[in-house]
Amino acid sequence: MSKVVVFDHPLIQHKLGIMRSKETGSKDFRQLLTEISMLMGYEITRDFPLEPIEIETPICKMTARRISGKKLAIVPILRAGVGMVDGLLSLLPVAKVGHIGLYRNEETHKPVVYFCKLPFDIQQRTVIVTDPMLATGGSSCDAIGILKERGCENIRLMCLVAAPEGIRKVQEMHPDVDIFVAAVDDHLNEDAYIVPGLGDAGDRIFGTK
Repeated sequence: MSKVVVFDHPLIQHKLGIMRSKETGSKDFRQLLTEISMLMGYEITRDFPLEPIEIETPICKMTARRISGKKLAIVPILRAGVGMVDGLLSLLPVAKVGHIGLYRNEETHKPVVYFCKLPFDIQQRTVIVTDPMLATGGSSCDAIGILKERGCENIRLMCLVAAPEGIRKVQEMHPDVDIFVAAVDDHLNEDAYIVPGLGDAGDRIFGTK
């Protein structure tokens, strides 16, 4: 079974509280999401292995350390997942960025991919999938499935706020994918919104509501 990491760092919780307020406008919401994503990036990369490398400082030669053989990709789920990319790129500037856009057919309930653009060597990379809200888990599961179909084996899911229902679904369908979140909220309401949540992340990021 995959692990679920909940970030309880005071800075993350402080910023998340501001984001939850309905009084917070799009500009501040976007900025706070970028900042939280950067802070979460420290933890999501904590287990990356290091290797020694010989360098020379202005004073002398020494053995330093660098991340060992890790090729990274950040794949946001459109559209809200895009809001988490800049924060991660500030820490991981050499990471490649793909995009997955999908929706569910209301009759068949199967995922329909309307956009998928990934690095050509995606199967060789550690992939961080981003989506601020893990509600029912449907979109995340579908996106992870698309990545697995393309040969990806090392996938991590990074969300801002999750509902227990979404976590259970991802763990059931993809027990090999670790989940990283800033908060696990109480439940989903009848409209599949996370409670207490923060509303529609995409609308709040882009000011479309």
